[in-house]
Order: sequence, then C-alpha cells, then structure tokens
Amino acid sequence: MGVAENKQLMQHIFAELLKGNTEPYLASLADDIRWTIIGTTKFSGTFHGKQAVFNELLGPVLSQIADPLTLLAHRFIAEGDHVVVEFHGQNTTKAGKAYNNTYCCVYRIAEGKVQEVTEYLDTELVTTAFGR
Repeated sequence: MGVAENKQLMQHIFAELLKGNTEPYLASLADDIRWTIIGTTKFSGTFHGKQAVFNELLGPVLSQIADPLTLLAHRFIAEGDHVVVEFHGQNTTKAGKAYNNTYCCVYRIAEGKVQEVTEYLDTELVTTAFGR
C-alpha cells in the first residue's frame, strides 16, 4: 500500500470509530504490533503483540469507559509508511469522571496492517481519570 492508501485506511477506521464500530480498528492491528504510550501512567509503556495490546491495554481501558466510546479525528498527515492522526475523545468513565483526552498517534502501516503505534496524550488526565 502507498501513502494515499495508508491515509485512506486510517480515515476509514476513524470514521467507523465515530459510528461506534471498533471492528475495522481492531482488525487493522498486526499480530506482532508494537504499541507505545508515552509517560508514566498505569497504561504507559510498550506492548508487544496483538494479544498483549488487547489484554493489557485496550481491554483494561475500555472496561472503564462508559458507552459509547467517542473519538473524533481532525487531522491526518501521511508520509512514507507512517500516518499521524490527531484526535480528541469525549468520554466518561464508568465512575462518572470526564475523560476528554487529546491524542496524537503515529501509526506505521505495512501490507495494510498497523505494525506500530506511538501514542502521545495528556498523561495527567489519564491519572486523574483512571488513577495510578
């Protein structure tokens, strides 16, 4: 896939996320994905492999978010095999705390799959919403 196709893939994924459909996002993750979240929050670190991403990151985070999950992307920048997506969440935890974070994620895509994610976000908000 080229730059335009990679950008279109991420635009499609985020359009589906806005509708509440997480399936394209989850299906796009490579089995050997490497996902890094910056900072020192309880979710910060590098996760290796799709199963670790599900079990140690996405599962624990999503289990604490009240439905529906809302993520609105407003910028896509693509170069080479990377797509940078800037987006904003408007969410509430199940404990009733606002979790309206701003994100910038750098996705590396190869053969139509997300191979690597580096996620930048408001780490203080993560700690406020989810604890240490």
